Amino acid sequence: MAAAGLLRRLPGWWYERRLVPALWPMLPLSWLFAGLVALRRRLYRCGLLTASWLPVPVIVVGNLTVGGSGKTPLVLWIVRQLRVAGWRPGIISRGHGGSARTVLPVAGDSPPSVVGDEPLLLARRSAVPVFIGADRLAAGRALLAAHPDCDVIVSDDGLQHYRLQRSMEVVVFDGRGAGNGRLLPAGPLREPLRRLRAADAVVWHGDREQRIEQFAATLPQAVMHLAGERFVAAAGSARSCSAASLRGRRLHAIAGIGDPRRFFAQLRALDLDFEEHPFPDHHSYCAADLSFAADDVLLMTEKDAVKCAGLAPGEAWFLPVEAVLGARPGRLGLLEAILEKLNGRAPA
Repeated sequence: MAAAGLLRRLPGWWYERRLVPALWPMLPLSWLFAGLVALRRRLYRCGLLTASWLPVPVIVVGNLTVGGSGKTPLVLWIVRQLRVAGWRPGIISRGHGGSARTVLPVAGDSPPSVVGDEPLLLARRSAVPVFIGADRLAAGRALLAAHPDCDVIVSDDGLQHYRLQRSMEVVVFDGRGAGNGRLLPAGPLREPLRRLRAADAVVWHGDREQRIEQFAATLPQAVMHLAGERFVAAAGSARSCSAASLRGRRLHAIAGIGDPRRFFAQLRALDLDFEEHPFPDHHSYCAADLSFAADDVLLMTEKDAVKCAGLAPGEAWFLPVEAVLGARPGRLGLLEAILEKLNGRAPA
């Protein structure tokens, strides 16, 4: 029980701009982790650990921090733009939160408990092949074997999965930035911020942070926000409703994403008044989790909705969102940077 309480508190401590005293005992572990991260990367660079190319370009969308930062809607945006540009993309993902231990294709009716919530959302929204696997290289090979017409793969997460060579790395930061700037477990970073110098583009899902910017000064950069105003019935019907039709009713909002505050802020921007119920990222819901909304209206993210169908005790709606991107003034836009990289890539 004490360990569970600590895990719940860690994200709040990590994203303070200073190292809070409760994290001081974790500093030696953080230094050890930093050494292991550096050693692993060096082993791949010198060839003692093997990294392999797929026969098509690979675009990795990832982050340096633990938890969600908006990668999934960005992957959907990239896939949509690539299709418009004439490419035939596929998506690979680890399948975090699912029970699958082998490479699997993801269909729109796959069980979220097996394939994970984000891959299922990607399969339903992208209209392209989606495969999951802890080994992204194996997942990519399986996808290409099943869909030989695919000519580019987008990896949802996998920045640190060096076994898979990549043509381009897009790193996403949300408004929490790098937190206290420390590596796990004393901070939220999976790798040091200087790792950005090896990336190809940065997307800011929220305010830019000067401490991060100094490592990304020469990279293409884009600013992203999520747009969505109309709710869809979580029960799976085609019904939808406006925010205006929900005002004045007793509302509860749940969010099991990296930073639940983002979803709650979006609901407030729609002039909705509600009671907040944050859950951990990738939370596996049960009916008891939602019992508080039995006689009221429940609002949720689309990522939560793929797991909550049939669990909500009463009226429930989710808010679909789309990523909207804009290039920073004087910088190459993300789509232009991607197409430039793909069109200039030598065969593997």
